[in-house]
Amino acid sequence: MSTVTWDKELIEKYNINGPRYTSYPTALMLSEQFSENRIEAALKNAGDGLCLYLHLPFCHKLCYYCGCNKVITRHQHKADKYLDYLAKEMAMYQPMVKDKKIRQIHLGGGTPTFLTEQQLTRLMDLVHENFTFASNPEVSIEIDPRSCSDEKLRHLRELGFNRVSYGVQDFDKKVQIAINRVQDVDLIAHQLKLSKELGFDSINLDLIYGLPYQRPETFRKSIEQVIEMDPDRISVFSYAHLPERFAGQKKIPEESIPQPSVKLSLLEQAITQLSEAGYQFIGMDHFAKKDDGLAIAQREGRLQRNFQGYTTDGQDALLGLGVSSISQVNGVLWQHEKELPAYYKMIDNGQKPIIKGMALTDEDKIRAALISQVICHFELDIEAFKAEWNIDDFWAHFAEAIPLLKPFIEDGLVDVSDKKLRVTELGRLWVRSICACFDEYLDHGQNRYSKVV
Repeated sequence: MSTVTWDKELIEKYNINGPRYTSYPTALMLSEQFSENRIEAALKNAGDGLCLYLHLPFCHKLCYYCGCNKVITRHQHKADKYLDYLAKEMAMYQPMVKDKKIRQIHLGGGTPTFLTEQQLTRLMDLVHENFTFASNPEVSIEIDPRSCSDEKLRHLRELGFNRVSYGVQDFDKKVQIAINRVQDVDLIAHQLKLSKELGFDSINLDLIYGLPYQRPETFRKSIEQVIEMDPDRISVFSYAHLPERFAGQKKIPEESIPQPSVKLSLLEQAITQLSEAGYQFIGMDHFAKKDDGLAIAQREGRLQRNFQGYTTDGQDALLGLGVSSISQVNGVLWQHEKELPAYYKMIDNGQKPIIKGMALTDEDKIRAALISQVICHFELDIEAFKAEWNIDDFWAHFAEAIPLLKPFIEDGLVDVSDKKLRVTELGRLWVRSICACFDEYLDHGQNRYSKVV
């Protein structure tokens, strides 16, 4: 993304709540009135490839900013019990996917590296016992540097992991203390260096902007340190301060949160520094080296998006396992129980731990395809889209989007013609809000989404 002129009035005008569109419809639209029979049919009729997500909720320590589904504990044996139930859950799904091949597997959390080497070995053994892997699958894991020794990192490589993502958030000590996540720069630099030596195919590093006590001068230094570490991918997420929803955030003083104008400068700084360092702006909050798979997929028009964010595969073939996980297969979405005791109880009763879901209508699929194309590639070939989805008059079909798009067009964030819809360079910052113009469900629960910036 080249340098653009930032207009603070536009930031204030369009910095509204909106979905991140890891799916359409979003997970908030899932219903408890959902038949499990749809799941078996969806998996049966899906293609021969599948992506797998495993949620591991445990963390040794609470990070105050975190809004993820997590269980804070020092008791390592709790992970053994959880693996017992994951084994039962895998066995429930195994008959439905025995003819599918796993192309991608991702371990998220929580903190997946909460698990010991022995527990990680057991987990991957369970996966191999219940699923068939494609050749050269992507096997990735989220890492908390504080819970990953050199030995554990080597063990992950031996288990077949080839992609790692490090949670850093910020290198400034004052910020780290405020969010209860203190970790040395040298530790992270060492682990990234070792990851490269061990031959991991891709290394990602996560930052967050808008955290307590962040200032442009300190965040600039953090980004410089990230660039020096030379990861393949960098994520720069926006912190959403919602203490009424996430109890841990109540420990963060309100006065320490950067004002919107400061938060904007942090984002502007990150985009400028990373772009000048040669990283391609993938969209929203992701950057990748130009020779990375994400960047190549975007340039070749193959980039997709699912519940793990941007991906080169698995937009509609993702099976989630574990507490709170979400699946998206062949036009059917479903989510597992969010609380661990209830998750265990359902499995003990011989039930898949599903609490809600939905099957996409034909109209949902049309809008999902449109939103995915725009959020991944910032443009839509209207003629090609009409032909693919058998639409006679594009703007008549999406008539309700016209007045919603009008201000974006007038402010130079979107260019529209009969043949193409294109998000401009400046408009990429608001691609979520632009996609929302085509969202039929957005009036329901909009205030539960995070701010765009």
